[in-house]
Amino acid sequence: MHDPPAESPKAALVRLGLSPKKSFGQNFLADQNLAARIAELATQGGSGVGVIELGTGLGALTRPLLRNAGRVISVERDRDLIPALRTEFAEALDAGSLEILEADAKEIDIPTLLMRLPRPHVLCGNLPYQLTGPLIELAVGAAERLDRVVFLVQLEVANRLCAAPGSKVYGALTVFVAAQYAARRAFVIKRGAFHPQPGVDSAVVVFDALRPPRAAETPAFRALVQAAFAKRRKTLKNAWSGVHGLSGEAVAAAAQRANIDLTARGEILAVEDFARMAQEITK
Repeated sequence: MHDPPAESPKAALVRLGLSPKKSFGQNFLADQNLAARIAELATQGGSGVGVIELGTGLGALTRPLLRNAGRVISVERDRDLIPALRTEFAEALDAGSLEILEADAKEIDIPTLLMRLPRPHVLCGNLPYQLTGPLIELAVGAAERLDRVVFLVQLEVANRLCAAPGSKVYGALTVFVAAQYAARRAFVIKRGAFHPQPGVDSAVVVFDALRPPRAAETPAFRALVQAAFAKRRKTLKNAWSGVHGLSGEAVAAAAQRANIDLTARGEILAVEDFARMAQEITK
């Protein structure tokens, strides 16, 4: 059986007397089939999956998640939407299969929330464009506790997250994600699938947690990656000058031991190269 057609985001907002909040970056997914595909990616671990959803919105993704997940904690910042969501999902809330948490997604404590959920643990959501970076960093920081991440992001960001070393869009965020996850772009979603329509297309990315990770995100690793891409046009010799409080001579000696060419640029280094260098400069 197919679910009855859901109310469109535009119609739902009109009924509730609300408008999309530009300050929150609200672009509501209007296509039920696409929402179902995203939920399917998030719940591939089976019917017992525990999901944290970032941004309940009008519930487009929450509905299909509830069909397959063991339990969902859905985080929503917009207090104007909360009463409508509590009415819409009253049955799931009463059954305990759904918890709606009024909070700012970038300030939540993921490990603490995951303690209330069954394994495997999944983080997913349609991310506001202006919060994409902080929320991906949140996912990276919680990688040890997460099994999978499924995010809907701007297409340009999706390409950057899944880029290979040497690519023009390969950057610090790519490295931090690749250190903890195997990342892939699942599919593209055209801008017309949202209300209001954004100015760019989007894509769904899937991060599967690596056990063990490719690299530990130590202060040295973080400093090396950030310095390499903050000064992208510079060689590593210049970009890493003074990094982690080290002299040029100490950096050169560490690079030699790590087999890193300091005349190269950071964009050609793989995660493992940064990890080796981080190990050497902390000796």
